[in-house]
Amino acid sequence: MAHSRQRSRLPRNLLIGALVLIVLYSLAGFLLLPWWLKRALPDQLEQHMGWQAKVEGVSSNPFALSVEALNLTAQDGDSEKVVGFDRLYINLNFFALFRGVVGFEAIELDEPFIRLDLLEDYNVNFARDFQAASAGKDSLPPEQTEPEDNQAPPSLYFQQLTVNGGELLFRDFTQPEMAEFRVTPLDLTLNDLATWQRDDHSSDYHLQAALGNQTIEWQGSLSVTPLFSSGNLAVSGVDHKTIGHFLAPYLPYDLRGGKVTVRSDYELQFADTLYLSTSNGQLSVKELAIALNKQSKQSRLTTATIAIEDIGFDLNALEASVGPISVEQPDIKLARNKAGEIDWVAELTAFANNNEPKEPATQTPGPAAGKQAFRWSLAGVTVSDGRVLWQDQQPDQPAELALEQLSLNTGDISSEMEEPMSYQLQAALASGGKFSLNGQVTPEPFNLEAAMSGSGIMLAAFEPYLQESANLAVAGGELGLDGNLDLDGQQDPLTGTFSGTAEVAGLNLQLPGSSKRLISWQTLRLAPIEYNVHPARLEIGTVTLAQPAINLVRNSNGVHNVEQIVPATESGNASAEPQQGAGKEAPFIFRIGQLMVEKGEIDYTDRTLDPTFTTTLNQLNGTVTGLSNVSPQQGKVSLNGRLGSGSVEFDGNIGTLGTEGKSNLMLTMSDLSLPRLSPYLSRYLGYGVDSGKLNLDLDYEITGSQIDASNKVVLDRLGLGKAVASEEAINAPVKLGLALLRDSEGVIEVHLPISGNMDNPEFSIGQVVMGTFVNVLAKAATSPFSVLGTLADLAGLSGEELGQMSFEPGTAKLAPGEADKLAVLAKALQDRPDLLLNIRGGVSPSADGVVLLHDELAANQDGELSEQDWKEARKAYLAGERTLAAPEALTNLANSRGAMVQDILRDTHGVPAKQLFTLDPSRNAEVADDGNVIIEFTLDAR
Repeated sequence: MAHSRQRSRLPRNLLIGALVLIVLYSLAGFLLLPWWLKRALPDQLEQHMGWQAKVEGVSSNPFALSVEALNLTAQDGDSEKVVGFDRLYINLNFFALFRGVVGFEAIELDEPFIRLDLLEDYNVNFARDFQAASAGKDSLPPEQTEPEDNQAPPSLYFQQLTVNGGELLFRDFTQPEMAEFRVTPLDLTLNDLATWQRDDHSSDYHLQAALGNQTIEWQGSLSVTPLFSSGNLAVSGVDHKTIGHFLAPYLPYDLRGGKVTVRSDYELQFADTLYLSTSNGQLSVKELAIALNKQSKQSRLTTATIAIEDIGFDLNALEASVGPISVEQPDIKLARNKAGEIDWVAELTAFANNNEPKEPATQTPGPAAGKQAFRWSLAGVTVSDGRVLWQDQQPDQPAELALEQLSLNTGDISSEMEEPMSYQLQAALASGGKFSLNGQVTPEPFNLEAAMSGSGIMLAAFEPYLQESANLAVAGGELGLDGNLDLDGQQDPLTGTFSGTAEVAGLNLQLPGSSKRLISWQTLRLAPIEYNVHPARLEIGTVTLAQPAINLVRNSNGVHNVEQIVPATESGNASAEPQQGAGKEAPFIFRIGQLMVEKGEIDYTDRTLDPTFTTTLNQLNGTVTGLSNVSPQQGKVSLNGRLGSGSVEFDGNIGTLGTEGKSNLMLTMSDLSLPRLSPYLSRYLGYGVDSGKLNLDLDYEITGSQIDASNKVVLDRLGLGKAVASEEAINAPVKLGLALLRDSEGVIEVHLPISGNMDNPEFSIGQVVMGTFVNVLAKAATSPFSVLGTLADLAGLSGEELGQMSFEPGTAKLAPGEADKLAVLAKALQDRPDLLLNIRGGVSPSADGVVLLHDELAANQDGELSEQDWKEARKAYLAGERTLAAPEALTNLANSRGAMVQDILRDTHGVPAKQLFTLDPSRNAEVADDGNVIIEFTLDAR
């Protein structure tokens, strides 16, 4: 009976015990656990992190196996909030425990807050606080056991993990100014995640975060064992401030604008080896703006958009592929300073110098033999509506060139550098003109093929660079070209060729500060052009120069305007000789098949003269063929034109240029108006030129720098005008000299041979010719009878002998042979109608007086004059002790001699009387060695 009662109490006791356990479990779960957690969490955070934390409330449900914590807040030692959340809910799966799995049905975290500080030493605040809290403990750290190989992770299962409305505050103290980034909201969803291998399926996740308008979205699938993840990552709208902050230590420039969006699919797996690949990647950059540095006032590089498509990467295959890259509206500004430094390069160099490693960097080893090298490929680049501005301060006159409407299209390029890449480049210059390049380029070994084309390129934009070597201003001119350029760098030195045509139209060059044309032409066309890079060779088939015009001016200081083209050098003694290198380079070779000149014009003005001398050579036409610096090339020149009312012809052969080859050139000028040359001639003649024509026949032989020339000058009916005051005029009777040189038809013909070295800076052909002519004229005026030497030579006489006549003493009878001299003199006078002969009769008191005395004494003594009487009379006469009985006899003899010469010339030889004049006779005539008495003539001009 008692035993029966005991058995009947057992269920009741079990029930009561179960109820008690349930009550105790409930009390522990509902009351004790929340109470302990509410105190343990702050204590643990303070013990391990040194943080002051508090939890507003903790609740748990032991039957649902859930825990919920509300409003956790933790502050670090600086009393700044470091972590916190509004609500944390954890719900365990009871039945999973029976499978040895810790399963979480739900983990929910609402509005968590994390403050992450990157400190100056690149430590983080979490590690700093943990190390500081651990340093204050006396206990030794627990021994760490080595993990066993292939140890499986604990079996955990997360059915759902969510983070809602989180906030991450990131502060960066590594740079001079602290930067703060607040990521909110931060949302995460993770479903069905297990830490053991499941072949049938894997978990999925979705992460969203925002930093203002910048967002991150990450979604895909995840497996822990083995580690595997695949999905899609998208980072959108990351602005330039965020990127610039993190790239500041590595970016040499200042990022001023831009938003970056990156998207890509990926697959990551780690088992025995790491496997990583990305695909379908996209990169977009909008409104990019970059300045050189923080001090720059404006951006130097801007783009509307940069888009890169189809980005892929395979870590195991060591391969990267990039789809087409498109750049819209890029605008880049480049500047070069006085020192020749380009701003972008200078900034990069300065950045590199400031960030050089203190220790020498170890050289990265190249790929080992037999290992696969990294490969990459790019599916072309497209640039549209671009602009490049070049600002150059190095020339004396700053230059600015702008390329607009720039477009570039390239073909595929890859790490296989031996494959050619096609390209198309087009651009327009803001100053006017456009050009294009089309072809292909091979990087290694370098090879370039380019079809070049340009039209309407305004040369004025390149004036600052022209003035580096020539003092010229470009007032007009357009360049056009069309050709093919091929470069080959397989061997050193670089080789290549250019073949095509070029044209410069409407050129107008002036001296700076002047509005007057110096050099101009309508068109200059070179076709075809063949240029070889190495060895250097230039061949031009035909050069056509249409309507060239040159305005030469000699200023009042004697300097020609063309001399001002050459810039003044700082060192006048600097040698222009090129320095000889160790190796002798191949000489430059050039050939010009034909130069055609059409309707050329040369204006010349000489302001050193008063009045100013001006003339124009126009209607210049002709050809020059076969110009070259390669022996034995012989060129030919044939040019003709008009100089005022006269004509000009230039013909001859041109030797090999740059050598000692001989050139024979002939210049013929006909019917030039001498009055047009009056300002120039009057300087040396002292008279203006009133009439006449000039003919020139110039024959030049040039060998190297040595010139030998014969100049035939013909002055037809030269008539002098009024006297002109000139310090350079010859000091001689010019009219007499001209009259002596002029023939019976009024023509003066002079041959002026000259020679000299053209390398001598003091040698001038024009000055030498004019100087020679003046010397001839002066000699004729001062030694007039020497000019008549040609006729005298024909008679066996000298020119000076024509200026005197010998008479037998005491008579008016010509000495033997003197009659022939009169015939020659008469011919000279007849050939020169403006020449006047002044005849001065003369007697010698000694020679003529002695004869007259002898005749006088013999007449008085009927012809019987003793020798003794004559000796005494002669001695007394010569001693001045005796005179002639008729003193007028000497005067009569002198007059008779002059009259006789005049009569012979006029009556016998037909010399016009208007050319003959008798002068007062000389009473002290010279006596020749043979005893004959000499009378002299002088010449004059009408």
